[in-house]
Amino acid sequence: MYGLLRYLYGPGRREEHVDPHLVAAWDGAGPLSSLEPPIGPDGKPDLRTLVDLLEQPVRRGVNPPRQPVWHCSIRTHPEDRWLTDEQWARIGAEVMAKVGLAPHGDSRAVRWVAVRHAPDHIHIVATLVRQDRRTAWARNDRWLAQAACRDLEERYGLHRVGPADRTAHTRPTTREVHKAARTGRRERPRDELRRQVRHAAAVADSQEQFFALLRDTGLLVRTRTSTVHAGQVTGYAVALASHTTAAGQPIWYGGGRLAPDLTLPQLRRRWGQPTGSVAPPPRLVQAELYDEAAGAVRAAADLIGQPGTDRAAASAAAYAAADTLTVAARLLEGDRRGPLHRAAEALDRATREPYRRPLPSTSRRGALRSMSRRLRLAGELSDGNAIVGMLRLIRNMSMLADSLAELRDAQRRLHQARAARTAARLLRSAGTRNSMPGGHIPDVTAAPPSTRPSTIPPTRPNDARRQPGPGVGHGR
Repeated sequence: MYGLLRYLYGPGRREEHVDPHLVAAWDGAGPLSSLEPPIGPDGKPDLRTLVDLLEQPVRRGVNPPRQPVWHCSIRTHPEDRWLTDEQWARIGAEVMAKVGLAPHGDSRAVRWVAVRHAPDHIHIVATLVRQDRRTAWARNDRWLAQAACRDLEERYGLHRVGPADRTAHTRPTTREVHKAARTGRRERPRDELRRQVRHAAAVADSQEQFFALLRDTGLLVRTRTSTVHAGQVTGYAVALASHTTAAGQPIWYGGGRLAPDLTLPQLRRRWGQPTGSVAPPPRLVQAELYDEAAGAVRAAADLIGQPGTDRAAASAAAYAAADTLTVAARLLEGDRRGPLHRAAEALDRATREPYRRPLPSTSRRGALRSMSRRLRLAGELSDGNAIVGMLRLIRNMSMLADSLAELRDAQRRLHQARAARTAARLLRSAGTRNSMPGGHIPDVTAAPPSTRPSTIPPTRPNDARRQPGPGVGHGR
């Protein structure tokens, strides 16, 4: 507790902590002025009294937990207004009540404080022993805190982040980011591996072909076998030969650590029954193949945008179309992570099903999956007609992304709606002749404009629940 509060009341790592002070505390704590740490002779806040008050229940608790400190930071969106201390106090109380650590009206709940040292966020610090000496087990606190944030966003008309749906891929850790910077890598290993694995998954139609493609690209691959059924492969991990520990051992990443739909069971569902080999199309009809792919994507876009369409079938078509874009990005940009690669990554996020729910196997999905493999076998663009076909494919992909964004909005899947809009924006930027081989590819790395809240902020001044203020942009 002392170390955490010392950091929160200190200057921060980059002198970013300005005017640290309390904005809220537990019921019965008394005036905040009496809790505020005084400035000691050395010019620094004397935290001993505040720490002692917070830790008293822990010292008197019955079998207290080994790690009794609970910490949650809450931040508003950059476009949201700055909130007052009183508004932040209500935010802290709402979150503490939602997670069950300090329900409203419970005078024997845990002791906690909210520290503000910047205009846009607060830190809630609590100890996990109630004042009646019982341990408060913060079960599902992450999801409950985020649910409280989503309720506050919608209630007060601030920027809406949307509920967690577990469709996002796992981001590189801070340690990975720093190591990549030290070693001069253009791309972080986890991101590079995910891109390579996604491409192999898009063009493979079986487990054996998938592993072979990974090895052909130079990745290290190891498989995990069942302890019950001898020889049965139950999982896999990949690594880069150049990304090792200090002892020179490869750093492995399982499929689930790259993206939720890249585990082996999920890939098997994607591939379905093997369809056999696909013959490479002759070079002379390569342009016809791109035209065929553009037509298939346009049909999928029309299906997604039709009122009353089967949403599961529409999602299945979009999921397969994302594979087609992944292959097209590789053909056009190679290993470089250009705008098409970024669009493919965004569309891939937008097409995943929450909580890894399976998608139906439809004829349209199967046709698009087959098209991905045929495009890969067709190879790089060979003539002007093929380039025109590729442009048409990219533009139709942007239409599909727009239709998918509307579908995700209707499903209230806000994270995926934003990812689809990002993909559409990148595709429209890349879908020009300038973006073809030898041309200039525009820089579209800037973040897309945020979607403003669709709800109208409440204005009734006599409704205490609907006063402007307690909005939360990011969760814990």
